[in-house]
Amino acid sequence: QLQLVESGGGLVQPGGSLRLSCAASGFTLDYYAIGWFRQAPGNEREGVSCISASGRTTMYADSVKGRFAVSRDSAKNTVTLQMNSLKPEDTAIYYCAARRLCSLRDEDFASWGQGTQVTVSS
Repeated sequence: QLQLVESGGGLVQPGGSLRLSCAASGFTLDYYAIGWFRQAPGNEREGVSCISASGRTTMYADSVKGRFAVSRDSAKNTVTLQMNSLKPEDTAIYYCAARRLCSLRDEDFASWGQGTQVTVSS
């Protein structure tokens, strides 16, 4: 199983920004699409964004379109989720996951990170 590590979560005020990173341990991310998911207390895990292995294809949930941007850096072996104009409803644990093809369905992914908490509150 692939090992992924998320970082960059924290507490931010509404309207603020955070940048999450997903790093790989012991393998290169270049061959994998990376999905970002989030789960708020009492809610099911939902797909937020995905970037293909080539980086040419990206996907976003309607709730984050225009506010979030996903990118990848092969040199650093990381995938970044830039989150702008954050809202309280973005509060959740954010996870990255890897598979061959992009998807926003969590059941399609078998390899997950441990998650990082994002809290949007004044």
